[in-house]
Amino acid sequence: MTTIAETWGVHESQFWLRDEFPADPVRFDSETGMWNVYGHAEALKTLSDPKVFSSDTTRLIPKEISPDKDLFAEGNLLQMDPPDHKKLRTLVSHAFTPKVVADLEPRIAALTNELLDAVDGEDSMELVTHLAYPLPVIVIAELLGIPASDRDLFKKWVDTLLRNSQQRSLIKQTEADKKAAEETSAQVKNLVNYLSEHVDDRRRNPREDLLTKLTEAEVDGTKLTQNEVVNFANVLLLAGHITTTMLLGNTVLCLDSHPDESRRVREDRALLPTTIEESLRFLSPFALVARATTTEVELGGQTVPPDSMLGIWVAAANRDPRTFTNPGVFDPARAHNPHLAFGRGIHFCIGAPLARLEGKTALNILLDRFPDLRTDPAVPPSFIPSPHMTGVNELRLLLKP
Repeated sequence: MTTIAETWGVHESQFWLRDEFPADPVRFDSETGMWNVYGHAEALKTLSDPKVFSSDTTRLIPKEISPDKDLFAEGNLLQMDPPDHKKLRTLVSHAFTPKVVADLEPRIAALTNELLDAVDGEDSMELVTHLAYPLPVIVIAELLGIPASDRDLFKKWVDTLLRNSQQRSLIKQTEADKKAAEETSAQVKNLVNYLSEHVDDRRRNPREDLLTKLTEAEVDGTKLTQNEVVNFANVLLLAGHITTTMLLGNTVLCLDSHPDESRRVREDRALLPTTIEESLRFLSPFALVARATTTEVELGGQTVPPDSMLGIWVAAANRDPRTFTNPGVFDPARAHNPHLAFGRGIHFCIGAPLARLEGKTALNILLDRFPDLRTDPAVPPSFIPSPHMTGVNELRLLLKP
């Protein structure tokens, strides 16, 4: 049987997909000027202490890499530290409470069935196009209050961002790096301009949606600026669908690559929640997150100076043999699974409950409707071309015996 690593065509830096782990949990890379963190304990430490490991990394990124970094930083929840982070996160926390998320299950189920109706009677389907991408985009778009029918626009912009999501040096820039930065900037501006038009509309015509609530919200008696609302909505839209899209594709791929485990899950659907958690560990969607040190700190036996950029390789940490038993084994019933795929600490993914519900609901329906579902051996899957992301771009599935 072909392993996932062989199927993936693993990038040289994605050693965890080859079931390898470095001797040093923390390493400095002189080529990029970054400290790479691979160990689970070390990654957990960086994600749990915002005073020492700041999420505001923009100050360390050269303008050549991100010429519009300041424009896109304002209101970007992912790059904020306390106390501003808590104030802004509180504004949307009500939209992701357990009750609000649970109440979305009927809509998620209806959308899943509607999307799968389009391939009913067909011999095959492409999972990302027909289900894994549109489902979470429609859900988050409806929450925000933007037209889900514009999802093809979002995909064009997002695909460029993912394609250019590469680890770049903080020291020197190649012509390819500069071109990628320009392309990324252009697509982010497209998305920002699109959202800005909808924010302007909500100021004139308030509705019962999350975008309206953001335009009306106040922090310490002051309303959010246009940039803050737009960038906040941008993060919610992107983070609100990318993880779930990859989660669905990765879980189907994992089950297909492990027939015995797949049969267990089909026969006992109570295993689906732990199967999803294991998929998140085994193929972590966001392989890399960044932090910046605010002071000198000891980490993994290394002395890391202040104002250093850290690359936290969450995907590697989730395969750390010091934390996980048989980390290279996909086990849907894994009992001890403290994976970091959704982050940890104050930046723990606010949409994690929604992603889990979307995954469980969609996979249950998918397995019910297509009992003979399997990957098409004649059409190998393709993957997001970045070591920073772990997800399928296309996954062709056969639907009939």
